[in-house]
Amino acid sequence: MSLNIHKIRNDFPILNQEIYGKPLVYFDNGATTQKPRIVIDEELKIYLHENSNIHRGVHYLSEQLTQRFEDARKVVQNFIQAKSEHEILFTSGTTQSINTVAYSFGERFVFEDDEIIISSLEHHSNIVPWQLLCERKKAKLKIIPVNDEGELLIDELQKLISPKTKIISVTQVSNALGSVIDVKKIIEIAHNHNIPVLIDGAQSIQHGRVDVQDLDCDFFVFSGHKLYGPTGIGVLYGKEKWLNKMPPFLSGGEMIKKVTFDKTTFNELPFKFEAGTPNYVGAIGLAKAIEYIQSTGIEEISAYEKELLTYATEKLNSIKGLKIIGTSGKKVSLISFILENIHHYDAGMIIDKMGIAVRTGHHCAEPVMQRFGIEGTIRASFSFYNTKEEIDKLYYALLTVKQMFG
Repeated sequence: MSLNIHKIRNDFPILNQEIYGKPLVYFDNGATTQKPRIVIDEELKIYLHENSNIHRGVHYLSEQLTQRFEDARKVVQNFIQAKSEHEILFTSGTTQSINTVAYSFGERFVFEDDEIIISSLEHHSNIVPWQLLCERKKAKLKIIPVNDEGELLIDELQKLISPKTKIISVTQVSNALGSVIDVKKIIEIAHNHNIPVLIDGAQSIQHGRVDVQDLDCDFFVFSGHKLYGPTGIGVLYGKEKWLNKMPPFLSGGEMIKKVTFDKTTFNELPFKFEAGTPNYVGAIGLAKAIEYIQSTGIEEISAYEKELLTYATEKLNSIKGLKIIGTSGKKVSLISFILENIHHYDAGMIIDKMGIAVRTGHHCAEPVMQRFGIEGTIRASFSFYNTKEEIDKLYYALLTVKQMFG
């Protein structure tokens, strides 16, 4: 089954507009994806006709929306093939999900002189929480290195592991380079030493099928807004054996079973980690986005995006003075590049005036830029609603940039 790109583009209202008098070309999908009308309409419908706080009332609206919220949890469970729905925790996004594990797992299992392993390709959200944990517990952070192609040197992991290693946390796809990491191999190595693994799926969940049971990861995190869903909603999957042992990260309403001034007992999973009123509208919107992706076909999306990546790589490689950063043979539909003697911000501003949205800078991955000896890149990230004709527009925009700078 091939994708009907014309129909798909009509599902995303924001794409049908002009920027500076030119049709919008949106190549900043790595930062956030656009939302199909079905997601937007679903959220509007809730606020117009169904809104009520969940889990707290016996009246009709509360009971109906509570059921829809819990149904959304089941949609996520099935989407990533989790064993149980109570292994699915709703958070505000990938950042909160990682912070939850870093704090909660860290409080229970990490002590002085223990070690945590991450990789050289991580987003700041998968670096800083572990740094703070290490400072708090006087633990040590170890780093898996990366080669010149942007591929993680997984064979080096074995040298980093010691009896003091308590957890490994790595991305499945580099947000700065697009490199796909063989996380299954990392998990196998870690589990041979009884070490749990967290996988940051923020940049992978939208590009292909994820099966957490097949991966055998202990934690998996992602954000709704990168999966064509609402902002402010994310997912933390955790194996039940770990979640039951970990203390709550946030406290307040809903995550309690009983409160007295002498003692508080905590609720069962998943509510133990969902303090306060959750983003129930966002969760239902995320479920609707997942259903949209499933109806479109995740394999078809993946295949089409690979076509776009191949086409864009060939076009950009033909431009003299353009260098792609991250040339792994396994990538998602994202290209990070620099132009010789032209600052990425200057180029980005000119490209913007041509109606094309790209991302410029270090992409919240400064250690990656330091590894390659650069300040930042121009990043073009493609989605299944993009076209080869749009890539042609980027190609000609880059030629214009080069001409303007002589």
